[in-house]
Amino acid sequence: MAEGTFGNPQVIEEEVDILIIGGGMAACGAAFEIGQWTEAAKAKGHNIKVKLVDKAAMDRSGAVAMGLSAINTYVGENDPADYVRYVRNDLMGITREDLVYDVGRHVDDSVHHFEEWGLPVWKQPGDESKKLTEGGKPVRSGKWQIMINGESYKWIVAEAAKKALGMENIRERVFIVRLVTDKNDPNRVAGAAGFSVRDNTLYIYKFKACLLVCGGAVNVFRPRSIGEGGGRAWYPVWNAGSTYAMAAECGAEMTMMENRFVPARFKDGYGPVGAWFLLFKAKVMNGMGEDYNAIHGHIIKDEKRFGKYGQGVPGTCLRNHIMLEEMRAGRGPIIMDTPTALANLAKNMTPKEVQHLLAEAWEDFLDMTISQCGIWAGENIEPDKKPSELMPTEPYLLGSHSGCAGIWVSGPTDVGAPKEWNWGYRSMTTVKGLFTAGDGVGASGHKFSSGSHAEGRIAAKGMVKFVMDNKDWKPEMEHTVAELVEEIYRPVKTYLEHKDYTTAIDINPHYITPKMLQFRLQKIMDEYCAGVSTWYQTNGKMLEICEQKLEMLKEDSLKMRAKDLHELLRAWENYHRILAAEAHMKHIQFREETRYPGYYYRADFNYIDDENWKVFVNSKYDRNTKKWECKKVPYVQLVK
Repeated sequence: MAEGTFGNPQVIEEEVDILIIGGGMAACGAAFEIGQWTEAAKAKGHNIKVKLVDKAAMDRSGAVAMGLSAINTYVGENDPADYVRYVRNDLMGITREDLVYDVGRHVDDSVHHFEEWGLPVWKQPGDESKKLTEGGKPVRSGKWQIMINGESYKWIVAEAAKKALGMENIRERVFIVRLVTDKNDPNRVAGAAGFSVRDNTLYIYKFKACLLVCGGAVNVFRPRSIGEGGGRAWYPVWNAGSTYAMAAECGAEMTMMENRFVPARFKDGYGPVGAWFLLFKAKVMNGMGEDYNAIHGHIIKDEKRFGKYGQGVPGTCLRNHIMLEEMRAGRGPIIMDTPTALANLAKNMTPKEVQHLLAEAWEDFLDMTISQCGIWAGENIEPDKKPSELMPTEPYLLGSHSGCAGIWVSGPTDVGAPKEWNWGYRSMTTVKGLFTAGDGVGASGHKFSSGSHAEGRIAAKGMVKFVMDNKDWKPEMEHTVAELVEEIYRPVKTYLEHKDYTTAIDINPHYITPKMLQFRLQKIMDEYCAGVSTWYQTNGKMLEICEQKLEMLKEDSLKMRAKDLHELLRAWENYHRILAAEAHMKHIQFREETRYPGYYYRADFNYIDDENWKVFVNSKYDRNTKKWECKKVPYVQLVK
């Protein structure tokens, strides 16, 4: 086959049994786990071919690409039922308890594998030489978190995945942008299409089952730090909502897309604060030097507004709310008192131990957010001598961290969940053959990296069972190869057709650059869908305007150009971001309450309404009409 050109790509078609789309923790979990199940199938006479396709490279793909200083979900001596209670409380009373419990009872096995593969896990004095499986007690920074030296965390996990699956079954630097349903069954996925980000090649895959694990959505909203900080985000900047968009376009039922995560982070560097709160016991203060949580924390105990959720341990969003109220009242900036925390810890330490403590404080960021160390160095800040500012970030859409946006999936059968929460194959969406894990699974947050890996492993088993049960089925895609090439390369064709109309390449009445379209999306979402500029507030009228502007943006997006493969990548990330943003907006519009104060506020329904809205909000996107339909799904409590 002749080598493709920019306007006329080479097309490579391949048929497999299972396609894994993504290279993060969930994908690595599936890649590691699936071998033993395909071997079991082979013993029964079924040869199952598996392929993994990643937009980036697995070594540094996904949310923990830069590293991590703690594993946030390790159950250990705790009860998985308590884990459910913790997640339910932090997500303001609404979570798929069957999914959370299933993660809780499986996650430790993944963590044990990580340590076996070479991940250094901190141990209590005297247990340094003991592995977790040998009874070694980890250093906990919280009830569910254990400390690690995780600068090579993703490399370690990816290496195991690659060895298990085989590099011959992995294709990196290929961006899958489109799922294709079956010609004979519109509720069944049959194929996927995407393109190389390195050469002019388009790839089309046919399969019986697919694991869609491309992460959550970042840069949907205008970043809080613009200009030199515009490329920074707490969550990985390359996560474009592809999981949500491709699933929705395929007809999958979505859930809790109104949920978002707005973490409080070190200002400008976006450095996480968890270890400083939990391990170093640092406190936050307002600009007057007051412990504002002690003085003003009572505001979340207003039962008329916050119901029972402010009475016990407040969820993350409510802690955000207190911070935001301080800032609105003019008592900012919000400061983390790092010097006092480190000084208190040092009182009973030797000079050598103090030096080690300071090294740990720096390592926390060198492990996972190097940009924070750069900010401190650039502003002449030594955290042991000078406190740092905190601020909430722009919103992120995700399902693995402290959020629960995502897709409605089939759960386990043995934990007492309603029968309608299971339809035969664990982790399968409402579209036959389409599975997801990690950020893709909705209504089930706080699984983090370890839980995402465990979910990928759980999904792998379900996919193999599905393929064996459907071994004689042959996929037939509803779109031809020519149609897919035309759709995917449309931004390239637009550029080539109109590039000579003007002398300035970026100014042309016939196309819009991906960068400018993304700016428009971020501006719309920020100003009308509860972003930073409105103090995370919106209302029915603002959402109506947002809806109208997104409709126009979708029309204009068809005029995006791609002058090279990088712009083609950005163009398709924009298509995905727009659909994820629209889902988010429609869900907030539908849910007439403020379920997550501190993350967003419906100013026209500025209270929690358990009587009418302690429900899941689910939606479906009609790919023909381009419209969304939302509905309530009853919440069921399984753990008392």
